[in-house]
Amino acid sequence: MSERFIIWLASAGYSGYCPLAPGTAGTLVGILVYFVFSSFPPAIYLLSTAAAFFLALWVSERAEIIYGKRDSPRIVIDEVVGFLITMALLPCTLTAIIGGFLFFRLLDIIKPPPIGAIDRRMRGGLAVVLDDAVAGIYVNLLLQAIHQWQPHLLFMMDRWFFGAG
Repeated sequence: MSERFIIWLASAGYSGYCPLAPGTAGTLVGILVYFVFSSFPPAIYLLSTAAAFFLALWVSERAEIIYGKRDSPRIVIDEVVGFLITMALLPCTLTAIIGGFLFFRLLDIIKPPPIGAIDRRMRGGLAVVLDDAVAGIYVNLLLQAIHQWQPHLLFMMDRWFFGAG
């Protein structure tokens, strides 16, 4: 695979080159990918997300070599995968997407255990992707709990703005 294509994938269509908050820009690309994936049946969504995870491992490993830097901020394919994990098996609503985006970015920035340890101690593509995958799992569990115990919360904003539901 050419270096140019690896860079395009690793930077999520060059969003990782955003001068301010490239991780946030990558997560916004993740929302676009999520819109495509959200139309899939649940089993296909999960298989596609798993495939994206393994692709991100491979691409991130090669991008680190190309950039000559460990976990370059330009590598944001991990944010895309982390957001897909965040939204797995959740309703595709504006409230869920905004909540997923905000909580995912918060955890990706503050790196609670074991996310921070993964980020500090591991190397290579696995380290680049795994910390975002774990953040995505944390946020998914939080949103799943909200959806289970207070299901109206994930639909509330949609009703206010669009009269949906």
